[in-house]
Formats: sequence, C-alpha cells, structure tokens
Amino acid sequence: MPDASAVLVAPSVLAADFARLGDTLAGLEAAGADWVHLDVMDGRFVPNMTFGPPVIAAMRPHTRLPFDVHLMIVEPEKHLEAFAAAGADAITVHVEACTHLHRTLAAIRALGKRAGVALNPATPIAGLAYVRDLLDLVLVMSVNPGFGGQSFIPAVLPKITALRELAGLAGPPLRIAVDGGIDAHTAGQVVAAGADVLVAGSAVFGAADVGGAIGRLRAAALD
Repeated sequence: MPDASAVLVAPSVLAADFARLGDTLAGLEAAGADWVHLDVMDGRFVPNMTFGPPVIAAMRPHTRLPFDVHLMIVEPEKHLEAFAAAGADAITVHVEACTHLHRTLAAIRALGKRAGVALNPATPIAGLAYVRDLLDLVLVMSVNPGFGGQSFIPAVLPKITALRELAGLAGPPLRIAVDGGIDAHTAGQVVAAGADVLVAGSAVFGAADVGGAIGRLRAAALD
C-alpha cells in the first residue's frame, strides 16, 4: 500500500462543463488538483467521442497542471506525436488497442512523455512485466470505458494489489491510477489496495465546491 498522503487527485474533465473549460482548468490548481485527466475517445474503441489534439492544445494555456492524456482510441501509435505536441505530459494507451505495446510505449518515452498503459475491467495484468522498464503509469479502469457517471466495479481491487507488486520490479517509478466510480466512498478502497492516483469526474465536477470535493477524496484516501 502506498503512502496515502502522497496520493494524487486527477480530475477528469469528461464530467466538466465543456462550454467553460478554460475557467474550469484555471481553477483546478487553486482547488488542489494534482493532474488534469483528459479522456480521448474515438467512437470506435469505445462507444463515445470526445476531443482530440486541437482541443487539448487550446486547453493547455489555461493551467500549469500536468495533462494526463488517456487515449481510448484504435491505433494510438499513429497519433502520439500529435498529442505530445498538443501539450500532453503523460500519454496512456490501452493494452487492448495495441498490437505492439512495447514499441508504442517506447515511442511515447522517445517523445519525452510519461508512458502509461490502461486496462479494462476484464483485462488481466499478464504481460505488463515484460514492459515494466518502459512504464511510468498503469491506469486501472474500474468501469467499462466510454461514459462518465458509472458505478465502481469492486472486482478490480485484486488487480490493483497485483500491480503494486509489479511496481516493485526494476524500472521507472510506477504510478497506479484508478478511473471509474471514484468518490469519497471508493477512494479509500482503491488506495488500500495499492493505488496512488485517483481519477474522478462526477465526484469532482458534480459538486458545488470543486475544492471541497477534492479535499474529501484526499481525506478518504487517508482513512
């Protein structure tokens, strides 16, 4: 289990008001966020569409917080340079979408970005040990990706614990993030299992006070 006081909170702008993204991003740092989580969906890998590099580039001037870009797209390797140029600090690809995962992660790191792998709820961690030397982040999906506001799937908790063991293998420092149904009730469970990054959308942007919502997530991580 990681030090709960070092847990990061990464609000997912998928749940924000897209008409006010500039103001929203400008306020996140003051509200206590650590990263900004950006969900990129193509309508093929997942049944929804969001935004691409031009929108991320437009967001970039509005905050100094790191951009954690989660690519829920097919053939992500074809678009890495565009997302890097748009302002991504970390780029996470789905293992299910990558035929050549090792090559894709190496390409992300060659662009000077942190490299991450996302796992759908039913996807095991088998194989990640073989790319551990290229991994900076593993994102555990605790809902089936594609839409915000879904309920947390408890069956992913043992996967998080197994990934904490993977983090102990030789390689760069490894962050374990969890995305889907994260709120003040589930944050403590995933941190106890081994996570150290909380990706939360509805729990943050659905609250009247974004700073208060982020504070509640931190407090839950310490319980």
